[in-house]
Amino acid sequence: MLQLEKELRSNAYPGRGIIIGCSADGKNAVIAYFIMGRSVNSRNRIFVTEGEGIRTEAFDPSKLSDPSLVIYAPVRVHVPGDGTGNDTIVTNGDQTDTVYEGLEKGLTFEQSLRSREYEPDGPNYTPRISGLVHLENGGFDITMSILKSNDGDPSCCNRYTFHYDNPAPGEGRFIHTYMHDGNPLPSFQGEPKKVAVEEDIDSFAGMLWESLNEENKVSLFVRYIDLATGKYETRILNKNQ
Repeated sequence: MLQLEKELRSNAYPGRGIIIGCSADGKNAVIAYFIMGRSVNSRNRIFVTEGEGIRTEAFDPSKLSDPSLVIYAPVRVHVPGDGTGNDTIVTNGDQTDTVYEGLEKGLTFEQSLRSREYEPDGPNYTPRISGLVHLENGGFDITMSILKSNDGDPSCCNRYTFHYDNPAPGEGRFIHTYMHDGNPLPSFQGEPKKVAVEEDIDSFAGMLWESLNEENKVSLFVRYIDLATGKYETRILNKNQ
């Protein structure tokens, strides 16, 4: 099991990252999502609350040059029509809406993402990373996905889906867009990393925020969902204040 603090401090630019797991005391489903940026357009963002989820928003609207890949809803909550539990969706792009709309139509998480590919930002072809937490009857499971080019070749989209039943206390899975900084940026390789998840939301959020590269970090979202009640606590940290 990897330590997130070490993982993040040793990587100046993992890009955007999703962490999903179970708190160390086994009482909460845990979701974290962070964004980083190298350009003015990417760094000019904050997370704001929208309904039960969040949106990205331009911190200084006058500096927003292209909203297409930077303004979206990273987190949305979907409640099935039959009332069986609920799903929290977290992604690094507008595929959040694609998954939400797919679930509304009775599609699965994986089926919903069949209509999407990596981002059209060559030569990086940033992967689309997505996660879903399904809560039901006091338990939960995790599904994660990455859609990426074939080692930089945009003619082929490689699709990977990972599912985790009944996550163990104190364990999480971490997937991010880039292996490290570079030009072009190298896409994430392998399956989501197994990482340690803390019991306390403030301690966990603080560790993540302090471990992200100071120059490149932009915003962080952390949510702990009580498995017994379904109630949640959320922390949002923005570099731009």
